[in-house]
Amino acid sequence: MKKGILIFAHYYAPDTAATGQILKDQAEGMLGEFNVTVICVVPSYIGIIEDRYKTQKYYFEELNGVRIIRVRVPEFRKSNKLSRIRNIVAYFFGALGASRKAGKQDYVFTISQPPILGGLLGVLGKWQKKAKMIYCIQDFNPEQVIAVGYSKNKLILKLMMVLDKFSCRHSDLVITVGRDLVDTLKNRFNDKNVPKYAMINNWIDEKDVYPLPNDSEGVVAFKKKYNLDGKFVIMYSGNIGLYYDLENIIKVIGKFKVGTKSADGREMAFAFVGAGSVLENLKKYANKHNLDNVVFIPYQDKEDLIYSLNSGDIHWCVNAKGIKGVSCPSKAYGIMGVGKPIIGVLEKGSEIRYLIEEIGCGKCCEPEKYDGIEQIIRFYLEEADTDEYEKMGLNGRKYLETYLTKDVSIRKYIESIKEL
Repeated sequence: MKKGILIFAHYYAPDTAATGQILKDQAEGMLGEFNVTVICVVPSYIGIIEDRYKTQKYYFEELNGVRIIRVRVPEFRKSNKLSRIRNIVAYFFGALGASRKAGKQDYVFTISQPPILGGLLGVLGKWQKKAKMIYCIQDFNPEQVIAVGYSKNKLILKLMMVLDKFSCRHSDLVITVGRDLVDTLKNRFNDKNVPKYAMINNWIDEKDVYPLPNDSEGVVAFKKKYNLDGKFVIMYSGNIGLYYDLENIIKVIGKFKVGTKSADGREMAFAFVGAGSVLENLKKYANKHNLDNVVFIPYQDKEDLIYSLNSGDIHWCVNAKGIKGVSCPSKAYGIMGVGKPIIGVLEKGSEIRYLIEEIGCGKCCEPEKYDGIEQIIRFYLEEADTDEYEKMGLNGRKYLETYLTKDVSIRKYIESIKEL
């Protein structure tokens, strides 16, 4: 008989959160070995909730063989701290209630979202189900909060650290998504009595996200819709939030005036695809400084992601200074998936910078080195009439197909869990 695994997912498909998409792949990929139950919020990643999810406390669904219990939460605005906190707390207590309805479970799997509470959910679920706990740390907190100055309250930050170390200690296995995150875990415990851990890279489904020719119908339609046709497009796709220094990067973008052309004669355009807490600030800056070569595009449905990603000639993969060892930008896997080169604004020693430099699929510089960012953009503009940057993109796709496929990573998860 298959053993049961309960996954606290916070966000889950159809929500567009990167972790939600990864956990959908993981949950469905584990069905051959486990009976999988997922507890998550009702679809609400952008803060808005459909009317059909506003009447009941819990919603019981099944998606591709995965049993799902969705928790009703209040709507929120990403720019409003109080509304976000209210939303997260509602999920935490709702998920605890939902776990009582999940039946017998042998394993409890949780992620580091929402910060701190994700780990605590795992511990409480472990005790409730008398199960083994796997804690997947996608982002370390309070380290991430400290890095971007989201809070400077020393008492709160100390409490956050105590609580998350508590969650790590009570885990039967901690999984991180980067070599630099493994170092952070070890440093938390001063290399003494470090919880059992494994490192498994995130992924993109290489069968769903792959290179398309520029004249393919979906790419042409996307570019035409957002006035990108015939342009040299440098694209940022994903969460437009606090951890990426985008409010300073757009100032670098401002140095490339409307009408600037690449070596092959195309006008350049900068596209931001997604939403997040700093989106309005970017829009205001672009409007104030007449950055008419900057386009803002809403989140794309998963089935349209292949067209939006293929519409970029070059893609940003960025983190703010201090994020090394704290967070790993999964958007890099999607960029590799479509065979596009990367502008990596990432600290030396971080997992994704390791990969970009090892593979040769982009150019990197340190965060806050704005002259370096400008130089990388100019490099790509000058190489637009050669096959140099196309080779970079194909290097990324080839490596992904060999070492970072969905099946490879999910098999590592299954093997790690079954060894407990």
